Amino acid sequence: MTDATASRALTAAASPQSAWAMRFMLFIAGMGGLLYGIDIGIIAGALPYLESTASLAWKLSTQQLGFIVAAVLLGSVLSSLFAGALADLIGRKAAMLLAGALFTLSIPVIALAEGYTPLLLGRLLQGISGGLIGVVVPLYLAECLGADNRGRGTAMFQLLLTIGLVVAALIGLYQARTVEAVTAAAGSSAAAVFAAKDQAWRSIFWACLTPGLIFTLGGLLLNESPRWLVRQGRVAAARAALLRSRDAAQAELELREMQEAAPAAGTGVSASAQDPLLSRRYLLPFFLACLVLACTQATGINSILAYAVNILNQAGLPGAVANSADVAIKLLNALMTVVAVLLVDRKGRKFLLMLGSGGIMLSLLGAALLFQGAESGRRDGREAVQALVQDDALELRLDAALLQRLGVQPGAEGAQAGGAQQLTLSYAYGPFTNVQTRRSDEAGLPAIRISRADTVQADGVIGAFFRRLHLNPFADPAAAATAPLRIEQALVGPVPSATHGWWVAACIFAFVASFAVGPGVCVWLALSELMPTRIRSNGMSIALLINQFVSTVIAAVFLPTVGQHGYAAMFYFWAACTLVYFLTAAFLLPETKGKTLEEIEAAFRR
Repeated sequence: MTDATASRALTAAASPQSAWAMRFMLFIAGMGGLLYGIDIGIIAGALPYLESTASLAWKLSTQQLGFIVAAVLLGSVLSSLFAGALADLIGRKAAMLLAGALFTLSIPVIALAEGYTPLLLGRLLQGISGGLIGVVVPLYLAECLGADNRGRGTAMFQLLLTIGLVVAALIGLYQARTVEAVTAAAGSSAAAVFAAKDQAWRSIFWACLTPGLIFTLGGLLLNESPRWLVRQGRVAAARAALLRSRDAAQAELELREMQEAAPAAGTGVSASAQDPLLSRRYLLPFFLACLVLACTQATGINSILAYAVNILNQAGLPGAVANSADVAIKLLNALMTVVAVLLVDRKGRKFLLMLGSGGIMLSLLGAALLFQGAESGRRDGREAVQALVQDDALELRLDAALLQRLGVQPGAEGAQAGGAQQLTLSYAYGPFTNVQTRRSDEAGLPAIRISRADTVQADGVIGAFFRRLHLNPFADPAAAATAPLRIEQALVGPVPSATHGWWVAACIFAFVASFAVGPGVCVWLALSELMPTRIRSNGMSIALLINQFVSTVIAAVFLPTVGQHGYAAMFYFWAACTLVYFLTAAFLLPETKGKTLEEIEAAFRR
């Protein structure tokens, strides 16, 4: 019997005290997943009210709204650059405490914001926190849990992540119903509705303060990772940490394995560490982990969850109905994650990734076909709208007169014959572009107002500095100073029916269920299990950096892309990326079920 096998055989002998310590560790570490889920999902409920209030009061463009959504992902990219090195320097526990403190700080910064800059800063802080959590918590769990319960234990991170998404969706639904009640109240003024919407998005963020405090304060009571302690030469502390969740015999067996695999204290060298970093045993698992994480985000999961209400509104579901469907999506995500937690140590990671990626691809294709059918009936009234431009500015309302000018006749055939119509207007001043959307059934028929001052944003101090160095990648305000207003598209067509909206919702339900069963749980295991001990923390940072970079790019281009090319194009792109994911899972990934981290590492040496 090997040491690893003997270690697993002793797992069942854990004392009640050990079991309690294990549960507490899983709960607090799982709270990290809850915060990560809130980071991703909270903007979905807040975004419609930001568009209705802050975008008007602060003159935010579609691009700026996209940056606010993507700021969390950008912050994750930035923190992923140093998360692994930081966890090696100060320890896994201290890094988790830092992440919790940053998340807690971000809440008042966002909720009290009175302009674009503090709002963006608060979202960046949330993202930095999320990036640290995404690297350090799975790393901490992988290093603290035994082989037999590592799958389920690490899956708890994803389970709490999905519960965080549910919490965010429920908060959004509550605020949506509050706003609808104010809007429907007799005699409600436009100012009262505006105030209710402004209060709604701020309250959504305030509600996230409590879980941040629980994670931060609870983290103070956690043990440090025994593997990190061994690498620091603190063997006695590592033994004490193991004894809190294992009996003495099991703790000694695992400690001996760690000492054999880790560099000797004071020398930084072990037998395995003498291998070059470019050898197969490091490159292959590192490449696979990076590919899996990149493909996970290329499915569009974060953008679909963040823009769920907008997507369902566009598909034909109105107001609170779309918020209710969003809650249902998040609940389904949590329920299917429970199923995945039960299956991950039985069926294995490879099987679940193949099953999940296959279901994701079919779901995305279904949604793409539905949107293609709805969007194919739109007509472009660009020339008619361009004729309304005066002095490089435009103001119009989607009333009957404008619809007739755009060629929409009463009783025209469509998803809702003679019913509501939607106008998607894309325009530009030189390199500065924007998209605005209006529906003919919106209360009060709010006007579309376009001016150079509202579209062209001047460089900030940092932007101007990089502009002088010719390193600023964004549009140059000087190039738009005298550029005429150009209407690029004025797509008008019927609002899809509620039936169409529910069909799209069904596809998204299938997408989320497939993701939860496969990539949702297995991606964190792949991240922590595939990386060899020598490069685990820094390798996880780089892999998560790639993961967050892909997610940030998709989130940042989502609104401009669907405005210019429609939702179908975005869903087709995600489906193509998921095909690559399925092939990777089927032909490249090894099975890691039931193996210790040291056994997995040894397999790549052959």
